[in-house]
Amino acid sequence: GVNSVLVFGIPTHKDAVGSGAYEKEGVVQKAIEGLKENSDLMVIADLCLCEYTDHGHCGVLDADGCVVNDDTIELYGKTAVSQAEAGADIIAPSGMMDGQIAAIRMALDDAGFKNVPIMAYSAKFYSAYYGPFRDVAESSPGKGNRAGYQMQCGNRLEAMREIEMDVAEGADMIMVKPAGPYLDIIREARDRFDLPLAAYQVSGEYAMIKSAAANGWIDGERVMMESLLGIKRAGADMIITYFAEEAARIL
Repeated sequence: GVNSVLVFGIPTHKDAVGSGAYEKEGVVQKAIEGLKENSDLMVIADLCLCEYTDHGHCGVLDADGCVVNDDTIELYGKTAVSQAEAGADIIAPSGMMDGQIAAIRMALDDAGFKNVPIMAYSAKFYSAYYGPFRDVAESSPGKGNRAGYQMQCGNRLEAMREIEMDVAEGADMIMVKPAGPYLDIIREARDRFDLPLAAYQVSGEYAMIKSAAANGWIDGERVMMESLLGIKRAGADMIITYFAEEAARIL
């Protein structure tokens, strides 16, 4: 019952400019090729540099340790093309840089991938719920944090502005991340925009339900399904979740 996957990767080496993200033989590029050759899955490629930089930030840094937006989105475009060349069906940029959707759309179009759609991480909040994923993906910032380019948790209006800008730049799908703590954002986005809407139930949401179930505090299966139902009820067309296999078996 699982018919699509979102691919992330941990490279064998990391550097200041995240070159592993756009290498032809990079870990994600190989994974995409393998999945397309050996399955009928729809493959969505997450696009960011944080897993590939030695400093853990989502872009190139200047001498003061600040992310350089324009240099970063140029590399995002390069990464998108390499992922499309590997066979990715959808490109999903998650770095939250200004102008990233327009830059990626232009790069894809110029490389002959006009029909490869973009799933924009449009409303991605500076959240504490990402912890388990960052540990596994070895992508936590070495210094500082991502508050400068991800959204502040209490700012609903900014979320709508960010989505609106991504739509104007050519996004084909929009996303809210995390999902559970931001059901109001999902609902408002559904009411205001008519593009397909994804919601990402992130690692911290998954881990809390799993750990509570393991301790016997909750009925894990029921809470899992209730959490997914809440996200769907709020207006999500698609749910990205670590529960995908378990939920598919039940459904």
